[in-house]
Amino acid sequence: MSTPDNEEFLHRLEIEVEAELEITESSNFEEVARTPVAEWRFDPTEAERYEINLRGLLGAVEAVEDRER
Repeated sequence: MSTPDNEEFLHRLEIEVEAELEITESSNFEEVARTPVAEWRFDPTEAERYEINLRGLLGAVEAVEDRER
């Protein structure tokens, strides 16, 4: 059952996940992986996993939103 509060929560969550995806995509982890490990500011494998998880979360949020409509 859809409620205005639930719809607002889902909408805000979707916005947050999309914003986080933009940040993650701009980190260029493929490029970082080609540099020496000592120069890494983050582990590119972990960044890639994080992006995959964000995409899964975004898909789940969109599926719930579609179901609620």
